[in-house]
Amino acid sequence: MPMWIRSALIRGSGTFCTGIVLMLMAWFSWSLPTSNLKTTTANAYTLKQSITDSKNHQISQSRWIEIDLSEQRLRAWEGKTVVYSYRISTGKSRTPTPVGRFQINSKYPTHQMRGPGYDIPDVPYTMYFYQGYAIHGAYWHNRFGTPVSHGCVNLPVSQARRLYNWSGMGTVVVVRR
Repeated sequence: MPMWIRSALIRGSGTFCTGIVLMLMAWFSWSLPTSNLKTTTANAYTLKQSITDSKNHQISQSRWIEIDLSEQRLRAWEGKTVVYSYRISTGKSRTPTPVGRFQINSKYPTHQMRGPGYDIPDVPYTMYFYQGYAIHGAYWHNRFGTPVSHGCVNLPVSQARRLYNWSGMGTVVVVRR
């Protein structure tokens, strides 16, 4: 077989094999969002433990978002450093924000949100992390630091924009009491 044909086959098979390996890695690294609240709560504890245990070691998650319901505060972490810390408004007692460990599973620059008792067009910088629950900007109120939402995590629009641009799909969101 001529040398140029053999080298073309080797180059082509290397590209093909690389493509197969990348597809397999993507396939096995992908996971569905957790929908079982008991499992979700356990996962939040596990992440909190791994972060606490690793204060003296390297933190496994480089970027993640912490939502503290008791403080009404969101913190965006990069490694051991707090990048952003914002006052937020989470769910009222009748419509609480779910507690647990989640991941951002979709992002929209603007999105219409509807539910019982509300229909809000053009909600800015929406990042869904669990079912219909999202972190997003709120242009319709200025009561940050107080639970006033239907379960979502509300931020002032300018802060929501910064967080939206900073976080990516799959960013871990830990919501705790």
